[in-house]
Amino acid sequence: MADKLTHLDDQGHVRMVDVGAKPPVRRTAIAHGDFVAARTTIDRIFSGDLPKGEALATARIAAIAAAKRTDEWIPLCHTLGLDHLDIQFDRVAEDRVRVIGQASVTARTGVEMEALVAVTAACLTLYDMTKAIDRGLRIENIQLVDKRKGS
Repeated sequence: MADKLTHLDDQGHVRMVDVGAKPPVRRTAIAHGDFVAARTTIDRIFSGDLPKGEALATARIAAIAAAKRTDEWIPLCHTLGLDHLDIQFDRVAEDRVRVIGQASVTARTGVEMEALVAVTAACLTLYDMTKAIDRGLRIENIQLVDKRKGS
């Protein structure tokens, strides 16, 4: 049945999906989210001039560390050994940084949650690094934008 929820057993109990019979396949996922702040705050992020230090490097490291531990954030996720995670920061408006995360793995299950967790952790880190200088911070539009299975 196409609309059957895979994380529920026949009695409606939550379960981890058994992916053991599936072959390992190369999988990628891309997610993004927006960190919104005052123009001057974004200027300071990109110039590396913040009281807490270099925000972009710190956010990139936080994203990688969080993605590697996604199964600890999301209870029913499978533990994946990521092959690669890339985090980019693009200034898409004077008050907005787009955080883009691309995760890849060769596994029996997808890597969407890892990409989403990476973007979330990066945005939260930017928030933490700038909250002392800007009270109007926002995190918006975290979403999966692409996923692929196969070469």
